[in-house]
Amino acid sequence: MSVGVSFVIPVLDEEGVIADLLRDLRQRYPHSQLIVVDGGSCDRTVALALPLCDQLLLSASGRACQMNVGGQVACMPYVFFLHADSCPSICVSALEAYLVEQPAWGFCRVRLSGQRLPFRIIEWFMNQRSRITAVATGDQMVFVQKTVFDESGGFDDISLMEDVAYCKRLRRVQSPCIIQAPVLTSSRRWEEGGVVPTVLRMWLLRLAYWVGVAPATLWRYYYGR
Repeated sequence: MSVGVSFVIPVLDEEGVIADLLRDLRQRYPHSQLIVVDGGSCDRTVALALPLCDQLLLSASGRACQMNVGGQVACMPYVFFLHADSCPSICVSALEAYLVEQPAWGFCRVRLSGQRLPFRIIEWFMNQRSRITAVATGDQMVFVQKTVFDESGGFDDISLMEDVAYCKRLRRVQSPCIIQAPVLTSSRRWEEGGVVPTVLRMWLLRLAYWVGVAPATLWRYYYGR
């Protein structure tokens, strides 16, 4: 690629997926920089990731903190923030075609891994919502120019909704570039929690955040702690 890309992957106990993800990224984006930021894993995540990435960083737990740590050391013109259970589908040439236009920031459409009809409906609503509001979630591989990331100060250091808060700041800089090739994201949270309860829970969290409930309170509700 003529436009360099750094992938920043925050992880916490992701031994089941991290190695396969890093191998896939290395094969399909051979000139990219792979940065893994561990937030205190108790499993083999660090041992599995270490030989497969360019940098493995240790950080305080918290996705916002971990992504900021990774973004600060990224050395490519663009930084892509990718969840460990997600995988981009776009090929190198198509990605390059987007980036040569030098968008300030953007995100991808999402496709859930589940095969049942409800997952097609959920992802459709997610994609429509993000397109209309110019606000994406972390499942959609938010990306930003390195210079914009540095100037903006990165993600808000909050317990939850850090992706939403950052997109709201970035959309004041420029409208997002939306990559049509989707990121394949695990549907495990819907499968484990039930489709309807999980959808209602996520919308309740977004509504609570919108009316001003503190992210730390939302985090305790989300994780049941």
